[in-house]
Amino acid sequence: MKAGKALRGVAVALVGALALTACGGGDDAGDSGPAKLRMTVWSANEAHLKLFNEIADEYKKSHPDVESITFDPLPFENYTTTLTTQIAGGNAPDLAWVFENSAPDFVSSGALLPLDETLKKTEGYGYDDLSPATTKLWQDGGKLYAYPFSNSPFGVFVNTDMVKKAGQKTPAELIAAGQWNWDNALATAAASAKKSGKAGLVIRDFDYKGWDNLSTFFTGWGAQAWSEDGKSCGFNSPEMVAAMTALHKGIFTDKALPGPGTTADFFAGDAAMTVTQISRASLLKDGGFGWDLVPLPAGPKGNYSVLGQAGLGVMKKSPHADEAADFLAFFTNPTNSAKLAQFFPPPRQSLLTAETLGKTNPKLKPEQLQKVVIDGITSGVVKPSHAGQAELSQQVRAGLDPLWQPNADIKAVLDGVCAKIQPLLAK
Repeated sequence: MKAGKALRGVAVALVGALALTACGGGDDAGDSGPAKLRMTVWSANEAHLKLFNEIADEYKKSHPDVESITFDPLPFENYTTTLTTQIAGGNAPDLAWVFENSAPDFVSSGALLPLDETLKKTEGYGYDDLSPATTKLWQDGGKLYAYPFSNSPFGVFVNTDMVKKAGQKTPAELIAAGQWNWDNALATAAASAKKSGKAGLVIRDFDYKGWDNLSTFFTGWGAQAWSEDGKSCGFNSPEMVAAMTALHKGIFTDKALPGPGTTADFFAGDAAMTVTQISRASLLKDGGFGWDLVPLPAGPKGNYSVLGQAGLGVMKKSPHADEAADFLAFFTNPTNSAKLAQFFPPPRQSLLTAETLGKTNPKLKPEQLQKVVIDGITSGVVKPSHAGQAELSQQVRAGLDPLWQPNADIKAVLDGVCAKIQPLLAK
């Protein structure tokens, strides 16, 4: 009971904090003098921060009204909770990255400043270049409340050395033979794990907590966390039961994936494959091991792609909201979007070409960029998102906990998840 109350508290805190942020605005905050802008991000990657600071330094040269721009990395695992706590405590940032799963709450709350007017009036911005498919999640009432700065399809990074040492065909060879599917991917992972004594396949950022990252797996079965209108639970559908049965077998019977309590970092050479996004390519070390990047394996429903998105928004209550919006327009203009494309696939249609992305992604081949990134953005579905996502996610995670043991009754566990979240979905 205490856990349930705590989980509900997270959701209430998010909604309450956002409501607080929506009250008032930059005009009546009473803060004068040069602006000191702070932007929360969930990456502490040195290459990412170096580029952000270079863009900020360039902006400040022609904007003496902005004294400083600070990028504040918050831990990925509890990013939204930490951001919400800052907001509720009166320490809201001026700009913030927002996860796609938090988009409905942030966009509908009124906490974010509408960006349309600022972006459209910025000379040379090219607002019409933004792909409508990428902005959909971040709009409400025809207004854009966050810029979809990262549109990153999930792919599979492969340690080809480890796969070959296990006597397995590489994913590229399986693709060429028309055999790159989840059955073969899991078999390859299991054989590689057995031979190397390391991990087979890691779904990065899942770690038996971030369940929404499993959408990179269960979407291949045609499964959904909830219906398109968000009102009906999909966890106990036949498609989800089939997907979770395959996943459970891969974990506990075939040892294709590391079990609960075991961590393995692909980029440190600890796993044969990992499901993650293009932005992680920066973690690859030259000369570490042979590697490849391929699309997600086909599922029973055929080929598919799953997209992770991140929006960049301005807090409406920021004492320097206008300056923050102006910096956002500079940060995401065509020139800087091309630079950011090295790590974060942009929403700009003009930049979504293998040639353009290849200039800032020298580690990736044009074919990899086309098949994983460009095709993925064109055809992919975004990870699950819903209003009240904080409480929903906590309830789903708690409901799935009994699944992560060898003798789990998979259908019963998934029925239990729906029993937990259906009342929330029906609100």
